[in-house]
Amino acid sequence: MTITNKSQQAANLRNSINKFNYQYYVNDNPEVSDSEYDRLFKELQAIETAYPELLTADSPTQRVGGAALNKFNQIEHALPMLSLDNVFDGDALHAFDKRVQDRLNSIQPLVYIAEPKLDGLAISLRYEHGILVQAATRGDGSVGEDVTANVRTIASVPLKLMGDGIPDVIEIRGEIVMPKAGFDALNRKQIADNKKTFVNPRNAAAGSLRQLDSKITASRPLAIYCYGLGDLQGMDKPSKHSDAMKLIAGWGCQISDEIQLVEGVEACLDYIKQLGERRDSLSYDIDGVVFKVDDSQLQQRLGFVSRAPRWAIAYKFPAQEEMTVVEEIEIQVGRTGALTPVARLKPVFVGGVTVSNATLHNQDEIDRKDVRVGDTVIVRRAGDVIPEIVQVVLSKRSENTVTFKIPGHCPVCDSDVERIEGEAIARCSGGLYCPAQRKEAIKHFASRKALDVDGLGDKLVEQLVDEGLINDPADLFQLTIEQLSSLERMAEKSASNLVNALEHAKQTKFARFLYSLGIREVGEATARSLARHFLRLDELAQANETALIEIEDVGPIVAHHIVTFFGQAHNQQVIERLLNAGITWPKEEKQTFDSALNGKIIVLTGTLEQLSRSEAKEKLLALGAKVSGSVSKKTDFVVAGRDAGSKLTKAEKLGVTVVDENAMLDWLQ
Repeated sequence: MTITNKSQQAANLRNSINKFNYQYYVNDNPEVSDSEYDRLFKELQAIETAYPELLTADSPTQRVGGAALNKFNQIEHALPMLSLDNVFDGDALHAFDKRVQDRLNSIQPLVYIAEPKLDGLAISLRYEHGILVQAATRGDGSVGEDVTANVRTIASVPLKLMGDGIPDVIEIRGEIVMPKAGFDALNRKQIADNKKTFVNPRNAAAGSLRQLDSKITASRPLAIYCYGLGDLQGMDKPSKHSDAMKLIAGWGCQISDEIQLVEGVEACLDYIKQLGERRDSLSYDIDGVVFKVDDSQLQQRLGFVSRAPRWAIAYKFPAQEEMTVVEEIEIQVGRTGALTPVARLKPVFVGGVTVSNATLHNQDEIDRKDVRVGDTVIVRRAGDVIPEIVQVVLSKRSENTVTFKIPGHCPVCDSDVERIEGEAIARCSGGLYCPAQRKEAIKHFASRKALDVDGLGDKLVEQLVDEGLINDPADLFQLTIEQLSSLERMAEKSASNLVNALEHAKQTKFARFLYSLGIREVGEATARSLARHFLRLDELAQANETALIEIEDVGPIVAHHIVTFFGQAHNQQVIERLLNAGITWPKEEKQTFDSALNGKIIVLTGTLEQLSRSEAKEKLLALGAKVSGSVSKKTDFVVAGRDAGSKLTKAEKLGVTVVDENAMLDWLQ
C-alpha cells in the first residue's frame, strides 16, 4: 500500500476515533464496543509507528506526551479572562438586574442565559484551523500557565474541532472539573495505596491539572464543560451568547445540559431554586449559578469594570466547606452495637445550616485523618449528607493535642468492645443488655425463626420499650394483661392473646434459643450446629475458641464472637433471667446420621404442595442435610416445586441433579 493510501487510512481512523471519543465522553452515548475502539486505536498506532511522517498533532494517540516538565511556562491571554462579581441572595440579584436595566435605559425584562457555576479550574483552549495548539489556566486573568500537555490528556477535550465553519483562530473557555464519581473512585484508590486523599473535587481537579508529568494527569478522571468564547479571528462574533454556545457544542466541545434562557429576574430566581434542589444529584460539584445578558450588542454597551463584566453575575450558593474547631469526640452506639465516633464542633454555618456535629465514621478514618480534640478542621456538607471532617488544618494544631482511640468498653453498658481484624467497625458485645441495642435485640428475640412470639410485632416492641415496660428480652415474660391493655390501641383481648403467646413461646428448641440471643454471625445453621455439638447451654458458655473452631460452620471470627458474648456478665444475667422465667427445651441427644442425605447440600425452589418450605427444611436438616438458599457447583440436589424459577434454570445450566417433591418425600420417609 502506498504512503498516500496509508495517509488516507490514518486520516479516516483519526476521524472515526475522534467521533467515537465525542460520543462517549461528551454525549455519554458510546457507538462502538470497547474492543472495537481498542482495535481501531491500535491500528492507527501501528500506521503512525511505521510512518512517523503521518503523525499529526490532532491524533488521538498523542493525548499523553513524553517527559515530565521542569516548570509551566507563562502565557499571556489574547483577551483577559475576567472573574465575575458575586451576589448571595434574591435582593442582591434584583439590584444587579436594576443596575443593568438602568444602564441600558430599559424597562423591558432582560433575557439572560443561565448556567451552573461549576466548582473547578478555569481554562482557555486555543484552536488554530481547528487544531488544539494551546491550553492555559486563568492565572491572574492576564497571564496564565501553559498546561497544554496536561489538557490534551482529558478525553472530553477535542484535539480537533468537528463540523464546518470553524474560524482561523478560536479560543474556547471552560471549566476543568472532576466529576463526583471519579473523585470518589480516586480517593478510594488513594486510600488503598496508603496515600493522602483529596479534600474535595475542586482541589483534586486543580492538583491533577497542575502536574508536571502529564501521565499523572492522564490517570485522573478529569472533564471539561465549556462556557464561552475568547479570542476570535476569521469569523464574526455571534449576536447572542446562546448562539455561541450552540456553535461550541457543534464543534464537539462539551457544554452543560443545564444551560437555559430565562427572561426577567423572577425567572432567574426560579432557575436558582430548581437547580439548587437538584444540586446534589448533578454529576459534578457546583457552587452557584451564572447569569449573562444573552444579547452580544447589549453586552458591548454594558462593558466592564476593572476586573469583571457588567453584563454577568454569579449567584453563590451557601458554602459547603468551612473551618471550625473540634471541641470533643464522643462515641455513639447504634442499634446494632456499632460504635461511631462523632466530633462535637464549635458551631459553624455551612451548606445553608448551622453544623455542630460531624461523623468520623470509624477508627481507621480517625487514624487516616489524624483528627484530635482541639484541632482546627475543614467541615464539608453537601445537601442532606451528614457533615464530615475532610481535613485537619495542621498549621493551626496546638502542641498538647493527643491522638484519639475508640474505648475498649461500651460507653452505654460497659460491655467489651470488639473489633475483628480486617473490619472497620467496632461493636459493643452487650447485645441483650445494652440499652442502645435493646429494641433490635428484643425484636430479634421474638422473631419467627427465634422464639416466634405471635402478636409481638416491631411497633409493639418499640412501644413497650418507650413506655419503660421492658428493658431486655427477659422482661417480656413479666408483662401482665393489665400492663398491656393500658397501652394505646391494645384491647384486653389482644393483651390476653400476647400473654398466652409469650407463655407458649417458653417451650422451644435449644437451637432456636441460641439463635434468639442475637450473637453476632450466629445464624440458624450455626445455632443448630452448636446445639448438636454441645447439647447443654452451660457447656457452650464455657467453651473456648479452640473448641468452637472444631465445629462445622464455626470459624475463628464466629468463635471469637461467641466467647466474647458469653464472657459478658450482663448477657449471662439476662440469660439466667430467661431460664428462670420458664424457657425450656427438650434435652438434646447426640445425633448420628446414617441417612444418605447427611452432609448433602440441598436447595428448595418453587411452591411445594404437601409441605411448606420451612417444614421441608426442618425435616431435611433433621436428616443431616444442609439446606442452602442459592444454587452453586457444590449443590447436590435441587428440589423443584411448582413455578420454580431462576434457581431451577441455574441448576440445569450447572448440571445439578433436580428432583420433584415426591422424590423428597421418599427421602424423608
